[in-house]
Amino acid sequence: MLGMFDEAKIFVKSGDGGDGLINFRREKYVPRGGPAGGDGGHGGDVILKVSSKFNTLTYFQRRSHFKAESGKIGGSSNKTGLSADSIEIEVPPGTTVRDAETGALIADLVRPTDRVVVAKGGRGGWGNQHYATASNQAPRYAEKGEPGVERWLRLELKLIADVGIVGVPNAGKSTLLSVLSNAKPKIADYPFTTLEPNLGVLIYDNRDLVLADIPGLIEGAHLGVGLGHAFLRHVQRTRVLIHLLNGANPDPLADYNQINVELSLYDEKLGTKPQIVVFNKMDLPDAQSSWPKVQAELRQRGVEVLEISAATQLNVRELIQRVFQTMDELPEEETEIVEMPVYELPEEEIAFTITREDDGGFRVSGKRIERAALMTYWDYDEAVMRFQNTLETLGISDALEKAGVEVGDTVYIGNFELEWAE
Repeated sequence: MLGMFDEAKIFVKSGDGGDGLINFRREKYVPRGGPAGGDGGHGGDVILKVSSKFNTLTYFQRRSHFKAESGKIGGSSNKTGLSADSIEIEVPPGTTVRDAETGALIADLVRPTDRVVVAKGGRGGWGNQHYATASNQAPRYAEKGEPGVERWLRLELKLIADVGIVGVPNAGKSTLLSVLSNAKPKIADYPFTTLEPNLGVLIYDNRDLVLADIPGLIEGAHLGVGLGHAFLRHVQRTRVLIHLLNGANPDPLADYNQINVELSLYDEKLGTKPQIVVFNKMDLPDAQSSWPKVQAELRQRGVEVLEISAATQLNVRELIQRVFQTMDELPEEETEIVEMPVYELPEEEIAFTITREDDGGFRVSGKRIERAALMTYWDYDEAVMRFQNTLETLGISDALEKAGVEVGDTVYIGNFELEWAE
């Protein structure tokens, strides 16, 4: 099925930041050396980048989990731990990347140079060298590395083709593509023989165009019936459509109307794309008999239709000329640039909620505070006090007191259980 080739779901995890080190200088004749714990290294990013080596997303059927390495722990003598390398995942041009949970668009990867960081590596924790003050010249705490980001992504491939061939099942789209280009699609005489789009290159007079044979549509495709959404998505980036009518069908005009309705209902812009309407299978008696009526009806609507036979190549050369002429008459296309995401701390990461647990304790939930808890060395009193300052800065302490927390109550933050104290 098409979904195996133009959709994929992958899991990515960036590397954790390396822990900062608690360390002091040990020098001869210097009995009380200052703090010298180095910072942890940064965790590796996970990056998606365009590669022309790939035309489908089949690779992700074999591998769907990608994890970057973590940064190394800080060293003595203020040495920073080694940062981990980023991992780069190659995707075909035309891949859109969405957050699998929210559906939010992360990136639209079209050009050869497009790349996006989909999971930023965790920051390395600070070593105790950063925490020396006039009143505390030998701080015995550091910071653990920031955890990496993990998320599921949904990849969707929109084929990048200049011309799309659309029509009802069995209209002869695959045959036409093979005649027009160097493509070699599998062809059989039954509906829905094409279950994945085929690409071909049309070369004429030292010029070339990329063609896409878009698999057959069915009524209700815009609602996702059958494989409708998967099919229609590939038409969106084409600039011109060859609308192929099956001349051997009982009512080619009804087929013509159906396809146009499906295109418009899925995306209004699709309904306005230039179309070259082609009446196929003129080598068959049924098509020859219905051709005059179809031609007259479409001309009444202001639509010029070209009769061809893909099987015998009747008028195929004229079709090729019309395709290039139509492309030449199009206005210069403005490339839509989708802004790549900038990694900032959104409001929802600062926000927190407080709920009561069944045991009477209080649970504090929020991305920012849960990450701060993970980055704290709980074995050191000074680190615990610093975490307490974070609770106060974010307003969590006040909120807990208003919620009724008392000395001795249990406060849950992430996987940690803390006892509330004055």
